[in-house]
Amino acid sequence: MKERLKSLLLLLLVAGSLVQSYYLIYRLPGSDTAAKATNTYIKTDNMGPQQRIENMVYPDKMLIHMGEGKHTVFYPNSTFYKLIYARLKGRSFENFQRESVENVDWNKIRTENPGIELTFGAGIPVSLLERVMQIQPDSLFEAERINRIWIYNTPSESKTHALFFSTQGDVMYEAAKVDLTVQDVQQHVDFGKNWIPYSMQNGGAYYVPEKPLDVVEADLEIGSYTVAQMQQSLFFDPGITRYIREKDGSEIYTDSKRSLQVRQEQKWMSYTDPAAPPAGESSDSKDMLAAVDFVNEHGGWNGEYRVDLSSVGVGQNQVVFQQYFGSYPVLDTPGFHYGKMKLDLQQGNVSTYERSLIYMKPGQSKQVRKLPAGNSLRPMLLAISKDSPIEDLYPAYLPKLDEGKLKLAPVWAVKLANGQIRTIR
Repeated sequence: MKERLKSLLLLLLVAGSLVQSYYLIYRLPGSDTAAKATNTYIKTDNMGPQQRIENMVYPDKMLIHMGEGKHTVFYPNSTFYKLIYARLKGRSFENFQRESVENVDWNKIRTENPGIELTFGAGIPVSLLERVMQIQPDSLFEAERINRIWIYNTPSESKTHALFFSTQGDVMYEAAKVDLTVQDVQQHVDFGKNWIPYSMQNGGAYYVPEKPLDVVEADLEIGSYTVAQMQQSLFFDPGITRYIREKDGSEIYTDSKRSLQVRQEQKWMSYTDPAAPPAGESSDSKDMLAAVDFVNEHGGWNGEYRVDLSSVGVGQNQVVFQQYFGSYPVLDTPGFHYGKMKLDLQQGNVSTYERSLIYMKPGQSKQVRKLPAGNSLRPMLLAISKDSPIEDLYPAYLPKLDEGKLKLAPVWAVKLANGQIRTIR
């Protein structure tokens, strides 16, 4: 009888030990086991919609050169911009030839020849342009990043020139075969004849309108993603994160590997994953696609965006998504971070992710404001240029939180050679 009791007791002890081992291995927070794949995030509901990169690859502006020193500018989402860009996306460009940009009088071409100039900020990889334009694959050309496309006619030739400028600065590619006639280009250029005239400044670095620009000022109803939603989206196991409050008022949530910093007064978050595993070979286009996928999975999109890219080191890129309201970008300022999402990637993996937690809701009030132009604007630009040469001038929105609403005030954004952005109202 005693032997049976001993055997039964031993059996119970063994069973209890197995149950305890199971919970220690599979149920304790922070255990790295097969119970949860290390690269699987918890799907978060009720956040922003997903987006495709094809919807974010477009020029930041469209310069229309009409000859005889006449110019105008179309901005994203405006009627003529959308019409011209849609037509250009449907035409084919083939047989690219590499050429030098030196020894060409570009100011003369801008002044005398009718044409269309598309600018793409810091540049778009050709492999991504191929997703939105009918560009014939070319092994040499496909490895480039393009920041400008220039399509124009010359009086002495019956063919259209189509030039694609590399971000390297000294190289361009001309499409020897272009599915655009001289008449096609002239028709597109004619859309600018009755638009606001612009004057070329500083060799085409920027353009000044000669008539005031009407821009809508908006007060928008907004909502905000919660910290709990972002934790659920960004951490493998949100239940084990620790909370730290910094002296500056910001909040930090960490699982000892990754961290999420939130500034509640600005509704801004910054996520860091310094231990992101290497993904092997990468490229500009792969990094941009990876950044879009990451946002799709971790927060989604809270508006309309245009994608941009800059290299920050060997094997490191920063992908920036610039938010737009209507035709103009929303500025990201030191006092109020809002208008951009920024993702740093190392070998194809996201190491940092910064974004606003604010999203727009139905309900808004609008009124039209006039931005200064011509001789009213030039003295202000001259004063700013004394600090650093002006590289660009464009309409933009200055965001501000005001009594629970997001106010977007129209301004001229002045981009300087030293990297600063100044504003003029």
